[in-house]
Amino acid sequence: MLAVQLKQNELCTVQNLAQQHGVSERTITRDLSLMREQGLPIDADRGRGGGVRLDRKWGVGRINLSYPEAVDLLISIEVAEQMNSPMFLANLGSVRRQLVASFSPEKRNKVERMKSRILIGDTASTYVQSSMNALPERVVQTLHQGFIDQQTIEISYQREDMEISQRVIEPHFLLLNYPVWYVVAIDHLRKAPRVFRCDRIQSALGTGTGFKLLPKGAFDRSLDGSNLSV
Repeated sequence: MLAVQLKQNELCTVQNLAQQHGVSERTITRDLSLMREQGLPIDADRGRGGGVRLDRKWGVGRINLSYPEAVDLLISIEVAEQMNSPMFLANLGSVRRQLVASFSPEKRNKVERMKSRILIGDTASTYVQSSMNALPERVVQTLHQGFIDQQTIEISYQREDMEISQRVIEPHFLLLNYPVWYVVAIDHLRKAPRVFRCDRIQSALGTGTGFKLLPKGAFDRSLDGSNLSV
């Protein structure tokens, strides 16, 4: 509410804001400080008659992101930062804070839990990269939904021997060995943890059946580099 008002109005004084919202000036000042910490660009005009306002350039182009889109962007930022790429990272912290500030506390907690399920490993070998395949968009969407909603997925998977097997998996974690993605899952066929190369998934179908998330430690042996599918 306060952010919207600051965006719409030319200039608001702390005194006027306090009167309009029925709170003390100290409360408004505290809220403005919190909004700055969350990445909102609040300008202040000092001196007699001065006031505060949101930078007019804030919300470039009035971009409206849906919750899934915002989650995807936030996770992509997290991945980029974890990879320690030296390029184009200067403003990611501010972008992340603004995205997080747009979420309700419940959704914020959900996103934080989801981010902890994205694992960043070593760069894939040249041999693995040379065998990469394009992942069909429908497979990507199904994996994405199953991962976010914690629901099992039926997949057709091409093994290393090129044979196709049918599996039902629980996508607990995603692992990036750049540029190759893996899904770290419980395989119902083997009744055990397994790691699947995402680009070897030929088709995927959501089942609508949920699963209980297991801790990363349950997959440590499967995450050993020698056990990753090449």
